[in-house]
Amino acid sequence: MIPSARLQAALELLGDVDSAARPADAVISSWLRSRRKMEDSDRGKVLDLLAELLRARARLDWWLDRLGRSDTSRNRLLAFLVLAEGRTPEQVKRLFNGGRFAPAALTEREHALLVKLRGSTLVHPAMPDDVRLECPDWASEPLRQRFGDSFETEMAALLSPPTLDLRVNTLKASRDGVLRELTDIGVRAETSTRAPQGLRVRESLSLARLAPLKRGEIEIQDEGSQLVALLVDARPGDRVVDFCAGAGGKTLAIAAQMNNKGRIIACDVSEGRLKRSAERFRKAGVHNAETRLLASETDRWVKRHKGGFDRVLVDAPCSGTGTWRRNPDARWRATQEQGLDALVALQARILASAARLVKPGGRLVYATCSMLSRENEEQVAAFLAAHPDFEALPLRDTAPHLATLAEGDHLSLTPARHDTDGFFAAVLQRAETAATRHPAQEPA
Repeated sequence: MIPSARLQAALELLGDVDSAARPADAVISSWLRSRRKMEDSDRGKVLDLLAELLRARARLDWWLDRLGRSDTSRNRLLAFLVLAEGRTPEQVKRLFNGGRFAPAALTEREHALLVKLRGSTLVHPAMPDDVRLECPDWASEPLRQRFGDSFETEMAALLSPPTLDLRVNTLKASRDGVLRELTDIGVRAETSTRAPQGLRVRESLSLARLAPLKRGEIEIQDEGSQLVALLVDARPGDRVVDFCAGAGGKTLAIAAQMNNKGRIIACDVSEGRLKRSAERFRKAGVHNAETRLLASETDRWVKRHKGGFDRVLVDAPCSGTGTWRRNPDARWRATQEQGLDALVALQARILASAARLVKPGGRLVYATCSMLSRENEEQVAAFLAAHPDFEALPLRDTAPHLATLAEGDHLSLTPARHDTDGFFAAVLQRAETAATRHPAQEPA
């Protein structure tokens, strides 16, 4: 594929992402399925360019507004080629030539835009800090409160490309064996620093090269997500619920901890996500997992199984601030202040309802991929105040080898400090003899 054709492909994909209500990763998956014959190298270049465009959105839009231009996908791409890649207007004109598979030829107004941008870079001295750091208005103040003097460092880390992290499925393979196979095919992989079954790949590559992935021997999973699953501490023979299982990534990790013994139930309100998780279970050789579709967080199934499980994981829906380097479009899709209020209220309802499933002496793990205190520490504090039969277990006691990753009692990961996605997790334990609750504390 010639460079101009790759630009046209990226332009089409950017337009699809901008216009769709779905997250970028879902749009990309559909786009790739319709272009199965595209060469791996071309696919990689197009997706890398798209990611860079999404990471630079606020800065590109600032420049376009400064010059009185609309923030269309095409204008963003044109501005990016000059500001980020340092191309001259003449070089861009040769790429936007109107030929077959190439972008349409430049208009006079577009050429004038390139001329005005010539010699500039993405960052301008007059650019506000939040624009320069690609931080949306709704998240700026809570993130500044959370990180203080480290705010800029943390935001800058969220603008870097993520690593490719893998979890070895011990039901089918060993980490050493997979590492040797990847090394043999020329993939530069290394063992993860903290996750005992993790591998990290520090290069951009086509997933089609990873034969262990096709065989279900590895899963793509950020190291931070692997650590959250470890905190569940599920043992062979346990009864476990993954209450907001999604497509089942953490369920798979927990099933491997249990060595396929016992029972784990993956719950979600999305039938589509549960169907995808069931397919992943089969591929991974997981036999002790089943799915359960819930009508809501207070589905009657929860009441019927009250106090019946050793471990319950609540990986709650959240603002996703910790995943911005991996999902750069998410910062602009989510959550204005009213939306954050609604999310926090939903998290509280989910946590209170899921807690009913925990048996006396059992463990409840609350996790998010957010870095906002309202969704994390404040949420846990409110839950504990309303549920005296639960207590927080310090990370130094539940996972001493991860104690350096704690803020207070809880796991707290950020891209800048730990080179993972941003994750929070609190381990809560129910008293051996559950305290009697006031009826108002019992979800319907």
